[in-house]
Amino acid sequence: MFILFYGYDMKESILHYVWQQKLFNIQNLSSTEGERLEVIDVGKFNTDAGPDFFNAKIKIGLTIWAGNIEIHQNSSDWFKHHHQADKSYDTVILHVVQKADTEIFRTDGEKIPQLELTFPQEIELNYKQLLEEKKWISCADKVGDIPSIFIQSWKTFLLTERLEHKMESIHQLLHDNKQHWEEAFYSVLAQNFGFSTNALPFKNLAKSIPLSVLSKHKDQLLQLEALLFGQAGLLDENSTDTYLLSLKKEYFFLQSKYALQPLSKGQWKLLRLRPVNFPHIRIAQFAAFIHSSSKLFSKIIDHPDIAYLHSLFNAEPSAYWQNHYVFGVESPAKKKKIGTQSVNGIIINTVVPFLFCYASQKNDQALKDKVLQLLETLPVEHNSIVSGWDSLGIHARSAFDSQALIQLKKCYCDDKKCLRCRIGHKVLTISQEKFVK
Repeated sequence: MFILFYGYDMKESILHYVWQQKLFNIQNLSSTEGERLEVIDVGKFNTDAGPDFFNAKIKIGLTIWAGNIEIHQNSSDWFKHHHQADKSYDTVILHVVQKADTEIFRTDGEKIPQLELTFPQEIELNYKQLLEEKKWISCADKVGDIPSIFIQSWKTFLLTERLEHKMESIHQLLHDNKQHWEEAFYSVLAQNFGFSTNALPFKNLAKSIPLSVLSKHKDQLLQLEALLFGQAGLLDENSTDTYLLSLKKEYFFLQSKYALQPLSKGQWKLLRLRPVNFPHIRIAQFAAFIHSSSKLFSKIIDHPDIAYLHSLFNAEPSAYWQNHYVFGVESPAKKKKIGTQSVNGIIINTVVPFLFCYASQKNDQALKDKVLQLLETLPVEHNSIVSGWDSLGIHARSAFDSQALIQLKKCYCDDKKCLRCRIGHKVLTISQEKFVK
């Protein structure tokens, strides 16, 4: 595990990193008092208040000590941070510094042993260079030298981390919906039907009309369309279009029945969208999808395979939308089923995270494995991030890889979290293997 040391300046971050990774000469160590010192366990990095590393174990002279480690650039920083008056630092068994410029003490006046940490200068120089680099990723010139098998193992961790991150929002949805999986799934599914351009309006649309209401009318496609288009605020046009008038009639009745408050039409975006991606088409597809399915998430749990999922999302909107992209404007006839690439996007961004979350909550490792296999059967996503990695020689073979590479770029490279990245670790430790042996 690689830790980014938030809240520290660069030099202190390097000291934390070097200590945590044991990138110092562990042989012939001695304290500033000249006593032989052995590092048995560097401890676990603390992300909260208190000493930097918990549950470390060191040996000074003939005595083994268990406790915490505090790290500073200079010993005098102990007093700058007022640790000498803070009892939570009385558990510190070793003060690790780059320069020991003074002695330090616990609150009872007892002296704390110190270690001046010596490590290869290349690590700090490499890290500084990475932070200052202005290329697409900081290690663009070096990542091609990293063995592919090493990067592949890193991808597995990155994908799991990405899924766990998505699980956080799902847990919140489940909490808000009183652990109703179908309702939570409906909410995220709706959001992803809007894809990137209209994701937020679709999310608001789902929030404005509960799945329980739609379920009562799932056998009547016209009523589903009326509810969804009405709540979307898209029925306020003045037109003699017969279909539109039918939707309005249905919606006004249902709006009164369920005390519904429609959204503003202005939040929907059409500019620069291909007509097949207009919100009208997506809403019509969504209505058809709800019309043709029930207890959707339960079905997906029972059949988490690519063929079944594609058949499930293969709903076709009503006849009106075969020759319309918006209300009242006729266009050449064309089937408006959801495209294969769009279905894959829904599977990747909705089905997979929900199944992974469900499997985690139920402690179902077999289902987790099926989820990962599902990603391995899906084709690579096409976007600027995947293309960027490809130009550097890091190639994705499936959605499993592309999701991992998206996680790497967005959550590590963009924020220059090189100290957390296994590739960054390789780059930082170039030419110093002999030093640490």
